Amino acid sequence: MRWFLGDTIVETGVRILLVGGMGFAIYEYSWISLAILIITLGLTFLPDIIERSYQIKLPLAFTSGIIIFTYATLVLGEVSDFYNRYWWWDIVLHGGSAIGFGLIGFIFIFLLFKGDRYAAPPIAMAFFAFCFAMTIGAVWEIFEFAMDQIFGLNMQKSGLVDTMGDLMIDAVGALLGSAAGFFYLKQKWFGGLAGMIDEFVKNNRRLFSKNKD
Repeated sequence: MRWFLGDTIVETGVRILLVGGMGFAIYEYSWISLAILIITLGLTFLPDIIERSYQIKLPLAFTSGIIIFTYATLVLGEVSDFYNRYWWWDIVLHGGSAIGFGLIGFIFIFLLFKGDRYAAPPIAMAFFAFCFAMTIGAVWEIFEFAMDQIFGLNMQKSGLVDTMGDLMIDAVGALLGSAAGFFYLKQKWFGGLAGMIDEFVKNNRRLFSKNKD
């Protein structure tokens, strides 16, 4: 039972909501919704799988963010139709994911240098983190276009306007995520997003052998 409930209130709450939603979907014979709920439940275990597979410790705030984002995208966005009910829903999710990928991009680059703050200028490392996040965003837009063309879906909504709007939001989110890495390297700000980077480094010292902090 412990493995199912998780280590945080967010994990426990989301998984209970998903199980409840699955029961309701079965009652309503809503099999598509049931499939989405099952997939979402499986994805909530992704942070745990990553930690065990790669023997790393993710910041609790980041883990909770992944779970909330997954629930907001698949369950609230698709099942509850928040994308059409609230015009700002897609904006919030695109921005949030871009921030997350900006942080992941920075951490990945920092890992390549084994935590050496002086291996490259902070602005260069932040720039590559920004590029990483934007690449993920661009690939996702290509995926949406392909799904619309091949399967006749409407993932792009208003077409070019939706795509360009999403990419601009991605750029803002990527900038925030990569800026957190820049400030972390400059040791000028350890709160908020930069604080998560600091927590990840401290929790995984063996991966950052050249970090002297």
